[in-house]
Amino acid sequence: MTQITAAMVKDLREQTGAGMMDAKKALTENNGDVDAAIDWLRSKGLAKAAKKSGRTAAEGLVAVALSSDGTKGSVVEINSETDFVARNDQFQTFVKDVAKKSLETDGSVDAIKSADYNGKSVEESLTDLIAKIGENMQIRRSQTVSVNNGLVANYVHNAVGDNVGKIGVLVGLESDVPQDKLESLGKQLAMHIAAAKPEFLNKESVDPEVLERERSVLLEQAKEAGKPADIAEKMVAGRIQKYYSEICLLEQIFVMDGETKVSDVIANTAKEAGASITLTDYARLTLGEGIEKEEEDFAAEVAKTAKSA
Repeated sequence: MTQITAAMVKDLREQTGAGMMDAKKALTENNGDVDAAIDWLRSKGLAKAAKKSGRTAAEGLVAVALSSDGTKGSVVEINSETDFVARNDQFQTFVKDVAKKSLETDGSVDAIKSADYNGKSVEESLTDLIAKIGENMQIRRSQTVSVNNGLVANYVHNAVGDNVGKIGVLVGLESDVPQDKLESLGKQLAMHIAAAKPEFLNKESVDPEVLERERSVLLEQAKEAGKPADIAEKMVAGRIQKYYSEICLLEQIFVMDGETKVSDVIANTAKEAGASITLTDYARLTLGEGIEKEEEDFAAEVAKTAKSA
């Protein structure tokens, strides 16, 4: 009997879009014959998803989930081809369940795909859902935030259901302040992050390459304006501080009042509570961010959906 190797299973999965266990079983049932295995998968309806895999999936949903003790949170983006699917109850349930499952893993997409979901892996269950609904879907991204003591707060923008929508945000607040006292601050900070789109937590966390690239651009601009080298350097130093206030969460102006720096908002709340509060980490996922989506008019989208139904 032909030995079924991991490479064979991988190749078959890439050709058919079938789950790992289904691909292995297909090869086993057909003594390693790839063509026969493909036919076997097709006969079982398990290769149907492969026909969908080339389509652009830029719609879908983002979901957040929190641990029972409130010290860990996860945010997950799962894409579909159309917004119609995002309104599907089965899809919404699956996205929310996957966010909860991610709390049991290290938060990586690979770990989430391998997690158990009603007796199958999450990836296999997604393949089943693709075959049932008839659209390409993919688990695209996941992030987790945790604290040792305190609270992970969350916010979902453009929500279409509980903890599921278009933008998902998590905020980690490390503190001895009771969670119910931290909740209001955490929610407001999460809403700020959704609106202000910070790229880094603080000055220290800014990527040196990003900072150097910005500095070089600003310096060149000053030189082009005819400024002497020493004046140009001073101008750049001032503009870098402004740059920090645009990209660093703790340096941004709080959107709720338009005048207080985020770090000061946290410090003021800590002073009122009589204990320190530290914003240790955050996560923000926006649906479809960075995906190049083909432009298609609404009528064409409806027609395509009708044909695949």
